[in-house]
Amino acid sequence: MKHFLPHPVIQLPPDYPVFDLSDPLDVKFADTAIYGVGRYNEKRGDMYKTPLFEGTRNIHMGIDFFGPVGTPVHSFCAGKIHLLGNNDAPGDYGFTLITEHGIGETSLYALYGHLSAKSLEGKIPGREIQSGEIIGWIGDRHENGGWTPHLHFQLSLEKPDRPDLPGVVSEEELPGALLKFPDPRIVLGPIYF
Repeated sequence: MKHFLPHPVIQLPPDYPVFDLSDPLDVKFADTAIYGVGRYNEKRGDMYKTPLFEGTRNIHMGIDFFGPVGTPVHSFCAGKIHLLGNNDAPGDYGFTLITEHGIGETSLYALYGHLSAKSLEGKIPGREIQSGEIIGWIGDRHENGGWTPHLHFQLSLEKPDRPDLPGVVSEEELPGALLKFPDPRIVLGPIYF
């Protein structure tokens, strides 16, 4: 990928916790922390309990940014809106936006999940967006699938045909998922090690 300077998707404070959400104690801490980050490719035990996850999907394919309801969410670089919708099943993303970006010769898609309903107002597929533009806000539990307020940020090298990506996968699905859904730190930078 051609080098570019990405914009942060969430403006984090200088000192924020990086959670190990495979640890039940960190899950409880994340529920009460104001800001924090949850990791990519992390097996999260029995965190995913709704029927949506079929009991075996528990490896996280995005990065979570915990923040207060209404925290602005920014586009990491220029691109356009690809898809938007409300994945309203319990435990799902709630209001979701997928953007499309040309990085060198590569088309890259970014899913922003667990947004507020107002994040989708006035948005249409094909609308251009600028690097750093506010494209949404962190949603509350009643609109984000029932989760602690946070942003799920995930990349895809495959073009989604609906406003959804598998945010967690099973161990059997993991090798293919790692190829389709690269580590978001390739555009976010070293937000954790």
